[in-house]
Amino acid sequence: MTTLRLRPEGPADTAPVRRVLTAAFARPDVATPPEVRLVEDLRGTDAWIPELAMVAEYGGEVVGYALLTRVQVRDDDQPAPALALGPVAVAPHRQRIGHGTAVVQAALDAATELGERLVVVLGDPAYYRRFGFTRADRMGLTSPWSGLGDPWQALVLPASTSGDGLVPRGEVLFPPPWSKV
Repeated sequence: MTTLRLRPEGPADTAPVRRVLTAAFARPDVATPPEVRLVEDLRGTDAWIPELAMVAEYGGEVVGYALLTRVQVRDDDQPAPALALGPVAVAPHRQRIGHGTAVVQAALDAATELGERLVVVLGDPAYYRRFGFTRADRMGLTSPWSGLGDPWQALVLPASTSGDGLVPRGEVLFPPPWSKV
């Protein structure tokens, strides 16, 4: 019986991840979806955390992807670390059977293990609510996407063993590659 394997992205996964992103975000008006460029531009930056680029593999094929990268929250003019979730993608032939949920949960679990406290996402509230995401503006978080309302969301991860346990509030600052999305 074939099972879904969840693991951090490795060097050999670059092309398979690109294929999954391209297929999942395909649009007739663009050859390369912006989500593909976002991942490629984030690799090698200070925002990239290798342990938080998670793939879902089924039958030896990469079929899903969830990426968490570093962002900063300007909290009283002091930057506080947080994470941005996205893009999340599942190959079209493996959608709607739980692979997306599994790969996102694996990424969030890995972030919790690393002691991270806060994750933001822009996406479908009905989907992300299952992980505990709620409106980010109600948590005092703003971004270029704040005006979108419900899709601008945040999640406080379980308390880590280090730090003061406080969740930052303020403007979420994204690394430059995000401005192209």
